[in-house]
Amino acid sequence: MSRKKEALTLSVPPGTKERLEEIAERFGILWGKSPSPSGLVVAIAQQELHLGREALTLSEKQVKALRRATKLLIDAGQIEEADIINTLLLKQGDLEAPLRQALLQQQNQSVQNWRSQIDELIANRQPFRMQYRNSQGQDLTFTVRYAEVRFYEKRFYLQVWCEETADALADNPDLPEIAHNRCFRFDRIQSLHPISGVWRGEFDMLKVYLHFRNWLANAYEPKEEDIENVVMGEIRQVVRRVVNPFWLIREIFKYGKDCEIVAPDSVRDRFRRELQEMCDRYHLNRNPE
Repeated sequence: MSRKKEALTLSVPPGTKERLEEIAERFGILWGKSPSPSGLVVAIAQQELHLGREALTLSEKQVKALRRATKLLIDAGQIEEADIINTLLLKQGDLEAPLRQALLQQQNQSVQNWRSQIDELIANRQPFRMQYRNSQGQDLTFTVRYAEVRFYEKRFYLQVWCEETADALADNPDLPEIAHNRCFRFDRIQSLHPISGVWRGEFDMLKVYLHFRNWLANAYEPKEEDIENVVMGEIRQVVRRVVNPFWLIREIFKYGKDCEIVAPDSVRDRFRRELQEMCDRYHLNRNPE
């Protein structure tokens, strides 16, 4: 038994019928061997075919990947490219309301300009005051007199020399030599204001002595911060300029037992404390010295 059909009469401008036939032919919607505008209308109505703005629908996984790419581009100072991806997400992504609102807010904020402003301040050797919101939601102020954009692990960060040291000394009282050095994320900067004063031109730093053993003695790849790299028997000794021990310690954990912090004692002891806390977390007994 044949399905009943309803008649639909359309009034369209001249040339529209031909364009509909072209679209139907492109998508293989035919009546016999001829393109079928009626079949095209049915396919659109039954949501079997998406045209125009809806032609591309991004999955949740694709949206997440593009969001991550946007953050990396912003960190790298490629603001225009980040804007292009954000616009694509807003136009094509099937986004939940909170995420769509966050993207719209991000487009309206100046957060994407922080990297370009920082680059300009650094090029002009211009001290500045920065308002920053940390991971705990606290709003803090820092007076910056030297800064570099540095790549740590998988993203770019703002490494600075700043006047404020109270909280750094509270967390690491045994490392006063580098208490002025701080590391910040671009997406947490709230504002930047140039100030008068002297641009330092460098960070405070520590010389850290590392010993690489076993396979790492040969496999170790020199870093830009290394100032000495010598083989002593079965050990490779590397002396490195360190401005932020946080990143060094993360690196050493990845090397495991084949890398040892030999000196200074302040950095060695900090690593040992973190290692002991990890052992305590897993209920491992402390080894007698």
